Amino acid sequence: MPKMKPNSGASKRFRKTATGYKHRQSFRNHILTKKSTKRKRHLRKFKDVAPVDVPLIKRLLGD
Repeated sequence: MPKMKPNSGASKRFRKTATGYKHRQSFRNHILTKKSTKRKRHLRKFKDVAPVDVPLIKRLLGD
């Protein structure tokens, strides 16, 4: 059987960590003038993927 290819879009968005997976927060690309500085600052951080979504991410990444 051929090797399974990872989903290239998912591999750009998710990173594996020691405890799970992380991803960049959304709503940080455009229309930033109406968003408060505090809101944008909190969106800078990387977020952990919810435990319920980890099996889906593993399948997409081929881990």
